[in-house]
Amino acid sequence: MDYKPYMRKLYTSLNKHKSTLLSALGVCLIGGVITIYSLNNDKKNIQASLIPTEELGAFPIVEPTLKYGFVTDTLQFIEGEISSGMFFSELLQQHNVPYPIIEKVATNSKEVFNIRNLRAGKTYTIVTRDSTQAADYMVYEPSVYEYIVFDLKDKLTATKVEREVETEVKTSAGVVESSMWNAMVDNGMSFNLAARLEDALQWSVDFHHIQKNDKFKLVYDKKFIEDEEVGVGDVHAAYFQNNGEDYYAFYYKSEDGEHEGYYDEKGRPMNKGFLRSPVKYSRISSRYNLRRFHPVLRRVKAHLGTDYAAPYGTPILAVGNGVISRIGYGKGNGRFIKIKHDDTYQTQYLHMQKFATGMAKGVQVKQGQVIGYVGSTGLATGPHVCFRFWKNNKQVNHLALKFPPAKPLPDSELEAFQCIRDEHLLAFDTVDFPPLKTRVETEEQEESTTTEENVSP
Repeated sequence: MDYKPYMRKLYTSLNKHKSTLLSALGVCLIGGVITIYSLNNDKKNIQASLIPTEELGAFPIVEPTLKYGFVTDTLQFIEGEISSGMFFSELLQQHNVPYPIIEKVATNSKEVFNIRNLRAGKTYTIVTRDSTQAADYMVYEPSVYEYIVFDLKDKLTATKVEREVETEVKTSAGVVESSMWNAMVDNGMSFNLAARLEDALQWSVDFHHIQKNDKFKLVYDKKFIEDEEVGVGDVHAAYFQNNGEDYYAFYYKSEDGEHEGYYDEKGRPMNKGFLRSPVKYSRISSRYNLRRFHPVLRRVKAHLGTDYAAPYGTPILAVGNGVISRIGYGKGNGRFIKIKHDDTYQTQYLHMQKFATGMAKGVQVKQGQVIGYVGSTGLATGPHVCFRFWKNNKQVNHLALKFPPAKPLPDSELEAFQCIRDEHLLAFDTVDFPPLKTRVETEEQEESTTTEENVSP
């Protein structure tokens, strides 16, 4: 068969449609390139997705270690303690800070912190890039709750930083065996909690007459900074059994703030008008006695007050609201203050070491306000406050007085108060009183402790 005629026709036809065929061929080539490129990219993406996740975390981000807001890796921290008699300028000059800089820092920092308030025993930290050069910062810690940063380079001023405090509600119980202090400490509570307990029940319980086997329970706040316990906060509820009699105190605050304070289980205010003692952490050294033998005069003389022995400088509190009617010094009374509370009651405080700032005749004072400090001025053998109480212009034994109960919360507040009270009562039920140690157990424990102390490593 002769194919030449067909080949000529094919050639003629291709030559006639040459441009159209070239265009189609170009489109196919470009499409092929795009397809190959896409496939290669998809392959790379698939490979990337198959890389183990561990390799992505091969270079972890390291969080910098901070102290007082400074990165510790780039600075030096020199810690110390304020010694007795140390001055701000003296401390900084030891770390190469020029006196003109110190003077400017002290002046600029007055509104934040007065450098005269540095206290012996408190800690400080010098922050510097080079200990051979002038310090960059000084940090002073007046309390666990805050610290002061003195900028010694740029701003030449001070900044107060308050630490973040976390609070947890705790419930504890104790039984008095020898003293309130031991009852607190032996059961893992801070002695400061004893003061909070006294604040809640001071109008009802005479803490100068607590007895062995007295019991107590508390619902209170415990404070933490960076998971470390730093102190106690408010007492929400307290129970105390004294000489077989039960006393309760529940803190309540109404929504409008009109009713606030501690109330008993029936919603009656615990504040009965007067504190039972003008001094905390004290003991009665001499009672109201019409036939007392005077230790200084050496003869029998009526003692118309109650003596509370306490260390020199212990704050003396006004037992109730009132106005100072007399203030001065007497040969027998020493420094004294007399307060008129109303037309019926007056109180007097004798033998003060000194008066509190602002005390003068005619000054109004509030219950619990510090009016002076324990001393031994006048006829006194040691530091104490002689507390005297007048009723209808006659001196009486205040410990024997029975004051009428205060009016309870209004009916509109009772339901809300009872909900809070019942919640705290349930909390009391969750904690048991610790068992009393027998005399044998106590002696064995003391003997074991002594033996351990005598064993050499």
